[in-house]
Amino acid sequence: MSHPNNIGAAVIGTGFIGTVHVQALRRLGVNVVGILGSSPERGAEAARAIGVATAYENLDALLADPSVQVVHVTSPNQFHHGQVKAILAAGRHVVCEKPLTMTSQESAELVELAAQADLVAAVNYNIRFYPLNQHARQLRAEGALGDVRLVSGHYMQDWLLFDTDWNWRLEADKGGLLRAVGDIGTHWIDLTSFITGLKVTSVMAELSTFIKTRKMPVGPVETFSSAGAGETVPQEITTDDTALLLLRYENGARGSVVISQVSPGRKNSLQWQIDGSRSAAAWDSETPDHLWIGHRDRPNEILQRDASLMNAAGAAAAALPGGHVEGFADSFFALFREIYAAVEAGKTADNPGYASFADGHYEMLVCDAVLRSAEEGRWVDV
Repeated sequence: MSHPNNIGAAVIGTGFIGTVHVQALRRLGVNVVGILGSSPERGAEAARAIGVATAYENLDALLADPSVQVVHVTSPNQFHHGQVKAILAAGRHVVCEKPLTMTSQESAELVELAAQADLVAAVNYNIRFYPLNQHARQLRAEGALGDVRLVSGHYMQDWLLFDTDWNWRLEADKGGLLRAVGDIGTHWIDLTSFITGLKVTSVMAELSTFIKTRKMPVGPVETFSSAGAGETVPQEITTDDTALLLLRYENGARGSVVISQVSPGRKNSLQWQIDGSRSAAAWDSETPDHLWIGHRDRPNEILQRDASLMNAAGAAAAALPGGHVEGFADSFFALFREIYAAVEAGKTADNPGYASFADGHYEMLVCDAVLRSAEEGRWVDV
């Protein structure tokens, strides 16, 4: 990229993820012009805390700022659809957090609007951009694994383990009917579809809500922070703490994944294993600089992330020398680098490495099938 500092960006949302977006954009050299908070007061407070010049009063004020070319949406899920529609209508490129919308009807509309607007429209599936996931995708595409037969793994966290843990994602009207699946399960589905090049065609789902009543704090709570000892009110919970999913893929491959936000000690553990007819590969987000490659007839391999040892796709996503661990925040930097190259070119790249709105819509269709399968206790086609 030649002049990212000529591109102005604004970020909607001032929580944990919004701040990660701001930091990655600054590292890339993008000019973060301003932020929009859930209220003018919270926006102003966050702008002071992270050193952003402008806190917009509202979305109209943000979109009236001619120095903003790209808008990052990191607000609660219930706002994505309306905000993205307004951003596209105002002729701005958009990067939206996942899940793209609350329903597949909304996501279908955004796919259409983005295509009509001919703007760069990306969904923030950042986990694709750990360099070894990019390497694994090219490895599979080049035939090193053979035919993909089995895709398995889990995505487990423990931040909602206690009945005193609270976040807006717990509430169906703010986050959607699916919580663990919508929030982190979609990451696993997106990532494994990206690496295998295969879409899920049908699902069998078992959803569980183990903590049926939680203590909701009266004041606001940041993501991943504990609610503490403030005043609370009991709140009935209908969204999923865990999910067990069986998957069928378009080439006949099979899959299974366990999703949980109540697994003690698992802070942010996304694991996948892809078994092919020739070799297998496996990766764990908590040790992201190592890729396991399994063989039947020779010793297994551990590839440590190192641009000189990886294929072109893996090397392109790496920013630091081997042995200098690249983590969660680095994946945003690598993702935004590709998105902003497209912004600078003025159009979406052919077959981009980042997730498009069409990819975001696919996750919503998978979520529809998961909900229906869990309700009806049977296999449901996506």
